[in-house]
Amino acid sequence: MKNVQNFVLENLPDNEIIARVLQGQKELYAVIVRRYNQRLYKVGMAILNNDTEVEDVMQVTYINAYENVSKFAFRSTFATWITRILINECLSRLKKGGKSIALNVPVIENEVYYQRMKETLTPAAELVNSELKMILTEAIRQLPEIYRVVFIMREIENMNVAETKQCLDISEANVKVRLNRAKAILKNALSAFYKKEDILHFHLSRCDRMAETVMMHVNQLSQHIEHKQA
Repeated sequence: MKNVQNFVLENLPDNEIIARVLQGQKELYAVIVRRYNQRLYKVGMAILNNDTEVEDVMQVTYINAYENVSKFAFRSTFATWITRILINECLSRLKKGGKSIALNVPVIENEVYYQRMKETLTPAAELVNSELKMILTEAIRQLPEIYRVVFIMREIENMNVAETKQCLDISEANVKVRLNRAKAILKNALSAFYKKEDILHFHLSRCDRMAETVMMHVNQLSQHIEHKQA
C-alpha cells in the first residue's frame, strides 16, 4: 500500500504538490527535492563547474524556494521558478568570486573523424564507452558558461526555448545563438557517444542526502513559525 501511495505522490503535478505544501503537508516537499535534483545539479554545474559548490547552491535553492513558496503564485511553472532561483544564486556566487566568462574557445573541426569512429565501432569498443562519456562531460564543462548553461538546459534537460529564455532572462534569439555556438564547439558528431542521462549525473545516494538535509531545514523552519504563532 505504501508503494502505491508513493507512486501516486511522485506522479502528482508540481502545482498540486505545492498547493498541498501550502496547506500544511510540508513532508511532500521532499517529492519536489527528489524531482528536481537532476535538473538543478546539471544547470548548476553548467554555471559554476564545481561539484561541491553546486551541491551547496542546491540546498540553498531548495530552502529559499520553500521559505518563499507562498510567493510562487503559479504565474509560471514551478520548474522555471525554482531553476531561476538556482541560477540567481549561482550568478551571485560568480560575481562574489570575481569570476569572468571566457569567450574565445576553439571550434573542433574533426567531424569526419568522429563520424568514421562511430561507423567502425565494434562490440569490443564498448569497453571504452565510459571513457568517451568522461571525455564528453569534460568537453561540456570546458564550454564558456554562457554557452554551457544553454546547452545543458536545452539539450540535456530538454527545456524549451521559452523556459530557457525565462530562466536566463535573455532573448529567444540569444538562446538559439548560444545553443548553436555550443554545438559548433562540441560538434554534433560527438552526440553519438553519450546518453543524456549519463551526463553530470546526481547519484541516488546524494539525492537521498539532499532530500534529508532540505527536509531537516524545512522542519526546523516550520517549528520556528509554529512557535512564533503560538
